[in-house]
Amino acid sequence: MNSYPHLSDTAANKLSLSNAERIQHIKKPRWIGYDRAREIITKLEDLLVHPRQPRMPNMLIIGETNNGKTVLVSKFREKHPAEENPNGEAVNIPVLYIQAPPSPDEGAIYSAIFNRLFENPRRGESITSKRDRVVAVLRRVNLGMIMVDELQHLLAGSYVKQRNFLNVLKYMGNELCVPIVGIGTTEAIRAIQTDPQLSNRFTPEVLPKWTKNSELARLLASFERVLPLQRPSQLSDPAMATRIVDLANGTIGEMSTLLNTAAIYAIKTGEEMITLETLEACGYISPDRRKQVATTL
Repeated sequence: MNSYPHLSDTAANKLSLSNAERIQHIKKPRWIGYDRAREIITKLEDLLVHPRQPRMPNMLIIGETNNGKTVLVSKFREKHPAEENPNGEAVNIPVLYIQAPPSPDEGAIYSAIFNRLFENPRRGESITSKRDRVVAVLRRVNLGMIMVDELQHLLAGSYVKQRNFLNVLKYMGNELCVPIVGIGTTEAIRAIQTDPQLSNRFTPEVLPKWTKNSELARLLASFERVLPLQRPSQLSDPAMATRIVDLANGTIGEMSTLLNTAAIYAIKTGEEMITLETLEACGYISPDRRKQVATTL
């Protein structure tokens, strides 16, 4: 029986570990589910099984840096890994994930796809040949969806290069009849809007910054249940929640970093709980403070 009602069973079991082992556990990545993330994952699931057609619906997942986009996408990808296909000529790849190249270059996006699929490059291969080979390979793997992260990188190139890059996405979506999911900051919306025809196919799904409300309280209660501390911290208490969201500048990634840092500090000091004083003393440097430091250099 769990003697620590403020913890999940898994976290309570971690209390039997040494301090060093508990700290290592805290540092591991974790998924903290919340309503908006679950809504987006449900919509991604719907896209994945959407009937094939030449003009597939697409999605654009938008959020501030460190506000949960990567973790959400990773959670979805974990549910749809590549699978062996003994009766076919290649493995099945339901979801192909790539990062947009640092600048919008057509050849670079084909190379990114080849790297992800462990396809060898060919010396001196033309752009047209790369494009045809990419399409041929993706057809063999029974592709269901293409996810392109850091889509705001499009803005690093000229207008012509941006349009060429978007034409590549449009071509692959049409040719393969699969949805395209872009992921990026708010600048990604501006990048997509350079092609009005394509922007109409992308439905934006925004991960907003966190504010002081009931959903934040539920999120912090979920964090408290997974951090293996012997004493309850009451993270959802209004004063605690306000200070946490303010220090973290409203992003879930920063809240995770702050609470991990504070929990590790609480273990090392023997407090075994996170207090307002712990948040200030644990050594966490807020995004605003980092910016202030950067301006003095």
